Amino acid sequence: MTNPDLRSQLAALHSELARTSSVDPQSRDLLVNLLGDITRLLGSTTDAPELDDDPPLDERLETLAVQFEAEHPSLGTAIRRVVDALGKAGI
Repeated sequence: MTNPDLRSQLAALHSELARTSSVDPQSRDLLVNLLGDITRLLGSTTDAPELDDDPPLDERLETLAVQFEAEHPSLGTAIRRVVDALGKAGI
């Protein structure tokens, strides 16, 4: 997939993550799992099924964005922008 907006938003999220000094262990685990899901989806040429009984990726990202808004507002915003870019890319 070569969606320039998605790549841009993922790069912005990466920059925000680099500037974030720390997150709680549960949020860190969520970020790691979501990163794996995003990476897998971007490498897939077909619609990938959701793993296990997890909610869809966009719902999990939205939940994560809400969790970060209080302590890391710019990170929450970056995650929301990724959700939007994923939607526009059809993921």
